[in-house]
Amino acid sequence: MVSFADQLLVLVMLINFIMLGSSRMAFVIRAVAAQGVILGIIPGLLHPFSGHLLAITASIILAKGLVIPYLLNDAVRKAQIRREVEPFIGYVPTLLLGAVFTALAFVFAQKLPLAPEHRDLLFVPASIATLMAGFLILTTRKKAISQVIGYLVLENGIFIFGLLLAEAMPFMVEAGALLDLLVGIFVMGIVINHINREFSTVDTSRLQTLREE
Repeated sequence: MVSFADQLLVLVMLINFIMLGSSRMAFVIRAVAAQGVILGIIPGLLHPFSGHLLAITASIILAKGLVIPYLLNDAVRKAQIRREVEPFIGYVPTLLLGAVFTALAFVFAQKLPLAPEHRDLLFVPASIATLMAGFLILTTRKKAISQVIGYLVLENGIFIFGLLLAEAMPFMVEAGALLDLLVGIFVMGIVINHINREFSTVDTSRLQTLREE
């Protein structure tokens, strides 16, 4: 079962590259939704089945795979944007940086003093690689919606690392993190709506200069 979880984590890291290399908003949103669904499945592979586990898994899949992507698609539709046309850093350099950070994640994970049962698993390198992918999306994209997606990917990286601590920490901790994430997305949605209403764009590079009227 754990080997299948590792295969899913490889898929999560491949989705990171898909998001780093794509300019189409709808496609990137579908990719982050697929990543959320995969991460929702993994806890069920690591722990004995129970009603509590089923409820948490269902809530993760619902939030990460359906509710948040729906809100993002709604924001994209209202803002009338389809692509991230001019990111701060081009897509090919971003992909290369993503590849470098992923390789470094594996090197760094080997240096960490992990428990013996965790040493040969992909959770730590996948977590670090996903965190760095989210950071790249957050810092290299101009559109506010793309930056929200970067924030989501960052949270996915934190979630992966949290799976290693699931036995020591109750699943309600992750449920609380999901609630914080949902609140953050709602707040960001409000901000994006106001930016689009006031400036007729969600390009954050145009907000560098503030002027007092």
